[in-house]
Amino acid sequence: MLEPWDKGLMATTLRYPYEIRDAKEYFDDILNVKVETDMLKPAQHILQSEATDFDPSRFVDHYEEAVVAMLNEKQAGMPVSRERATPRPQNVVNLMDALRGSIAQEKAASAPPKKGRKRIQGQGEMLLPISGKKGKDAVAKPAERASARQKKAG
Repeated sequence: MLEPWDKGLMATTLRYPYEIRDAKEYFDDILNVKVETDMLKPAQHILQSEATDFDPSRFVDHYEEAVVAMLNEKQAGMPVSRERATPRPQNVVNLMDALRGSIAQEKAASAPPKKGRKRIQGQGEMLLPISGKKGKDAVAKPAERASARQKKAG
């Protein structure tokens, strides 16, 4: 059961005595809000214009009607269909497959595209030794690589 209580709504259910707590524990955190009059007047107008008395004769419970119709069919001895009234959705997605696909797309999007070197047809690569701190051994290695690449290319 829902009922207005202090600054909020209180839901009441049957509880054991040890489950019952003081309402102040729940409603102390709710601030006192001052509603502006220019906002309060339209809200009151909407509530007053939409408020009516409940007429149970106008209420139609479609679920109850369906259950009563099914029970009447069973009592008459007619076989009751076991098919669903609404078809099952066709767009069922396997969550693990969707997750794997998402991860693969993210990896593909985050990897920078590899840029190929622009070369002119028939032009070989030329590596020049650069002198530095490493000494003569470091200078000789790029030259060895250049000769190995030229052998592969030609």
